[in-house]
Amino acid sequence: KQILVLGLDGAGKTSILHSLATNHVKRSMAPTEGFNAICINTEESQMEFLEIGGSESLRSYWKMYLPKVLLLVYVVDSADHARLPVAKQLLHQLIQNNSTLPVVVLANKQDLEGAYCITDIHDALALSDIGDERKMFLIGTHVAEDGSEISSSMQDAKELIGQLVLEAQ
Repeated sequence: KQILVLGLDGAGKTSILHSLATNHVKRSMAPTEGFNAICINTEESQMEFLEIGGSESLRSYWKMYLPKVLLLVYVVDSADHARLPVAKQLLHQLIQNNSTLPVVVLANKQDLEGAYCITDIHDALALSDIGDERKMFLIGTHVAEDGSEISSSMQDAKELIGQLVLEAQ
């Protein structure tokens, strides 16, 4: 029941996972060197998230884990305009050989000045080119102030992921 969490370094994968696991915010996490696994229990299921760091040296490992997962959560930094083309290219490469793997794209850091809105992220990642057969979702997220409860968008993302895991079993 593993869920793979990928995205470029600095996109906010670890902060999102921490927020989903604890329902509280912790910003400024250290970059993931290698792997990070978190279990999240809901009333319906137990979900195991596997995050692989997004630095260039770790991206070669991404594809090896794809065949073993129920769901891909792909995190992008909405304010990092310069690297969106790289994020797009990597996402398309990842899923080109698996037409049924559900994908949840989290357009993170929506609270930052200059962050692209959801429509711009959809276009920048060319999500309409990914195909109609797969379940694909795009949710704008942000990690608010330290210690506060998670935003409604993060809660929505958590519920959606839980639902997709149940359907995939």
